Amino acid sequence: MDINNLQRENIKNLKPYSTARDEYKGQASVFLDANENSYGSPLGKNYNRYPDPLQLDLKDAISKIKGVPIENTFLGNGSDEAIDLLYRAFCEPGKDNVIILPPTYGMYEVSANINNVEIRKVNLLPSFQLDLEGIAEAIDENTKLIFICSPNNPTGNSIIRTDIETVLANFKGLVIIDEAYINYAKQRTFINELTEYPNLVVMQTFSKAWGLAALRLGTAFAARPVIDILNKVKPPYNINQATQDIALEALGNIAQVNDWIKITVEQREQLSGYLRNLKMVKKVHPSDANFILVEVDEALNTYNALVEQGIILRDRSKVTLCEGCLRITVGTEKENETLLNAMKSIENKN
Repeated sequence: MDINNLQRENIKNLKPYSTARDEYKGQASVFLDANENSYGSPLGKNYNRYPDPLQLDLKDAISKIKGVPIENTFLGNGSDEAIDLLYRAFCEPGKDNVIILPPTYGMYEVSANINNVEIRKVNLLPSFQLDLEGIAEAIDENTKLIFICSPNNPTGNSIIRTDIETVLANFKGLVIIDEAYINYAKQRTFINELTEYPNLVVMQTFSKAWGLAALRLGTAFAARPVIDILNKVKPPYNINQATQDIALEALGNIAQVNDWIKITVEQREQLSGYLRNLKMVKKVHPSDANFILVEVDEALNTYNALVEQGIILRDRSKVTLCEGCLRITVGTEKENETLLNAMKSIENKN
């Protein structure tokens, strides 16, 4: 498969923005190229200088943890930037289409609408797994991308690995596997399959297990041709220096992150058990993520009653296949206890 033939014609011919620091080779001590404030910043740090546009130091640190070479790594302003750039690089507006698999992460559809790209929806099966026949029927010569979220948001389950492999082996466009919640799952990541599938893109994020949602830092791992195209179309300095510095510091504390993952999984199982004992709860769906999809009586009324007590969940009751469901993030032990007590009080009033 030649990835370069998948990109839009205007992107093939695009000459990317280039800075002087992209163009020179070697070491320099005097920078008079970028019209920066040469005297410094009010913070006393080197934030007066533009950051490394390719984030090489941060990518090197990520590479040591993930085992993925720098040249196969893209960093975005959240995973949402990677999603948007995939549309802009590979989908011709008004002509091409992409496939999404509801219920799933909402930004796939939002980004498609922003970029004027047709969305083809193939609902998951009632088991929340892939409808392989439906996907095959939806594909045509203008289908460029298929988005698979695993573990899936909002259902929480992992998608059967062999089903994903079937899509990868038979689809001639890019298959994007969104692994935002992979740290909480037993299923192994697909980043180890990058050399086997040239059309595979794996997205991960620092917003969940790493606890850095405020930084807006996402990753996309893919074959070198895909990464080169994403780097060509991205803004020149899409990851600011403060984010790079803080992320580098965080990567040195992986033991703490692993402890939080372990605790979250324990709390997820404990919370699921307690929820099953509530009369208002009809079903607790199995989860491989840091949230639980729960079917309850009168979902909207329950949601509103919890809001009145200062507890915010996500109402998914109007989402395809999630009728009557609330999505509950696994909190701290104290937060989970507060939620359960509030639900019991609502239950007792009814």
